[in-house]
Amino acid sequence: MAPLFIQNFGLPEWTIVLVLVLLLFGGRKIPQLAKDLGSGIREFRKSLGGSSSTAELEEPGDQENSKTKRKTKSKAKS
Repeated sequence: MAPLFIQNFGLPEWTIVLVLVLLLFGGRKIPQLAKDLGSGIREFRKSLGGSSSTAELEEPGDQENSKTKRKTKSKAKS
C-alpha cells in the first residue's frame, strides 16, 4: 500500500511538484537527470542478476503465447 501522502496527491499537487523541480534543476538539466536515473536503475537490476528485457519479465504462459504468435506470423508470410 502506498504511503498516505502519495494517495492524497492530485493534479494540483503534482503540478506544484513539477514546477518546483523545473525551478530547482532547470529545463536543460532534467533530461540528463532522467538519463542518469535510468542508467542507475539498469545497473541496479544488472547487479541483482535480473534483466530489464520484457521477455524475461513476462510470465511463463505469456512466453508460450508470444512464441505461438511468432510461428503463426511466419507461416502467414510464407
